[in-house]
Amino acid sequence: MITAPAYAKINLTLEVLGKRADGYHQIITVFQEIDLRDTVTFEECTELNLQCDDPSLQSNENLAFKSARLLQEETDSVKGALISIEKGIPVAAGLGGGASDAAVTLRSLNDLWGLGLSQAQLLRLASRLGSDVAFFLHGGTALGEGRGERITPLPSYPASWIVLFRPPVDIPPDKTKRLYHSLNASHFSQGRATSEVVDMLNRGADITPSSLVNTFEKVAFTAYEGLEAYWQRFREVGADNIHLAGSGPTLFTLAHDKARGEAIHRNLVKEGLEAHLVQSLATY
Repeated sequence: MITAPAYAKINLTLEVLGKRADGYHQIITVFQEIDLRDTVTFEECTELNLQCDDPSLQSNENLAFKSARLLQEETDSVKGALISIEKGIPVAAGLGGGASDAAVTLRSLNDLWGLGLSQAQLLRLASRLGSDVAFFLHGGTALGEGRGERITPLPSYPASWIVLFRPPVDIPPDKTKRLYHSLNASHFSQGRATSEVVDMLNRGADITPSSLVNTFEKVAFTAYEGLEAYWQRFREVGADNIHLAGSGPTLFTLAHDKARGEAIHRNLVKEGLEAHLVQSLATY
């Protein structure tokens, strides 16, 4: 049996550069792993099964199940496993929970089944499962290019406290696809903000919260009804330099120190809102 954490992420930067001939969008992003996590357990058995403490995720469409099936198909493995997921990462929140579960499944079943696949082989499978899955095979801090699946590890982002706020707004079906479809040429950039953050990380320079960007913030208020009001409420309880986590709707702010993060977190929780005080994780 293997039990492994599947950590969440935020995007310190996320710039959309344009639309590609294959219909996908070209992006450049700096991923940052955080210590909010799911816990995934793998037990070898005769068949492939998945169970989750969130019943809505207990299906063959779960990305962890799909990653296990892909691993079977690509290696001609006849082994099975019971995959058990204990959710700690909010669902469909822009924090990469499904992709992280999928990456942990690839790595853990490679070990449990004794397949002996290399990191490069696992990365090729990860890129077929989703744009963020490859990042979680690296973790820490990394540059993502292409659809986000081309990963270059970066020096660790300095240890930081981060407040996540998951506003109670409705999530449209296929939210990420809808956000991309909402973009037009005026929203695209050249990736300079991301390049500057990468340069700061490589030089060990301080990264100011104002250096962070996310193209989806230009269309998020339209995509998520009510998000603008919650953005303002986040600011009123002490957050500044607020950003969208991935495709949202989760918002985040970098706390100047733990005490400030605790105060912002406490103010949100007092109002019955979902918030998490987390830390950044170092590159492995």
